[in-house]
Amino acid sequence: MRFGRLDLNLLVALDALLTERSVSLAADRLCLSQSATSSALGRLRDYFGDDLLVVKGRHMILTARAEELIEPVRAVLEQIRSTIAIAPPFDPATADRQIRIMASDYTTQVLLAEALAQLAIDAPNLRFEIQPMSTNPVEAIERGFVDFLITIDFAVSADHPSQVLFEDDYVVVGAADNPAMQGEMTRERYFSLGHVAARFGRAQMPAFEEWFTRRQKQQRRIEVVAPTFLSLPGLVLGTSRIVTMHRRLAQQVVDTFPLVMRELPFQIPPIREVVQWHLTNSNDRALRWVVERLEAVAQHRVPRHDNVIPLDPADELRRDEIAARWQNDTGSR
Repeated sequence: MRFGRLDLNLLVALDALLTERSVSLAADRLCLSQSATSSALGRLRDYFGDDLLVVKGRHMILTARAEELIEPVRAVLEQIRSTIAIAPPFDPATADRQIRIMASDYTTQVLLAEALAQLAIDAPNLRFEIQPMSTNPVEAIERGFVDFLITIDFAVSADHPSQVLFEDDYVVVGAADNPAMQGEMTRERYFSLGHVAARFGRAQMPAFEEWFTRRQKQQRRIEVVAPTFLSLPGLVLGTSRIVTMHRRLAQQVVDTFPLVMRELPFQIPPIREVVQWHLTNSNDRALRWVVERLEAVAQHRVPRHDNVIPLDPADELRRDEIAARWQNDTGSR
């Protein structure tokens, strides 16, 4: 929302910046990335015609204009909070509303199925609509088409808050009577076999594991392309083909079908599934409660194995590079 030339959402960012006197600390307070917070500071500087925060030595200090804005900005936000933004207490037992979630069939199967069953016990009047992933999922958040987007961390927007729900890695799945699935899966055997892969939409966007493998110049022979993750297991039954699947989904299907799974003979970075919501919904108590419940269900973690690349601080730079390339190649922003 704008008032004159000022985006009123920037007032929240301005208050955090004036209070913390640090872009990084303000970013933590706002649950935004440092780049998004720096962008907000740039827009505020443009609007006020003042630097607001300047570097002095190893710290940032407020300009005289920024000092003048501290109390007025705080007073405006407090007025909004006290007269408009204070929501009535959230009671799951009586809450009656619909919540729209955009998620893949993989996420629906390994997380939402269990989570929504549990939510129905404590919040029987909440209704949920699960929408399939679109070619531009962030736009669905931006335009208010959905309340939540659940997808890999590479695909979310830095302009809105998000919460990591769980990590998952990849395994090889094939028919139990497939001779190639007897014993350890070797690299040579893996690349000699026919593969089944999932691709999505008219653009035939590959899943992350196929995209990453392509970038490593490791060519697989894709013999069958499927439109969903859940269709993958049935397409290897009775064949010598294999499929590279998320471990959480693989563990479910090998318990249901005559399938077996093996460790990958090379490394693929693990995915991190995150839930994202619009910045303006951060104080929606019902949505925050749902996020907390989703996170609780997601904490039933699958044990890590040798093929997963550890997520240590040094690896974060590499993940940033992967995210930038993924967004460039898939057109997700």
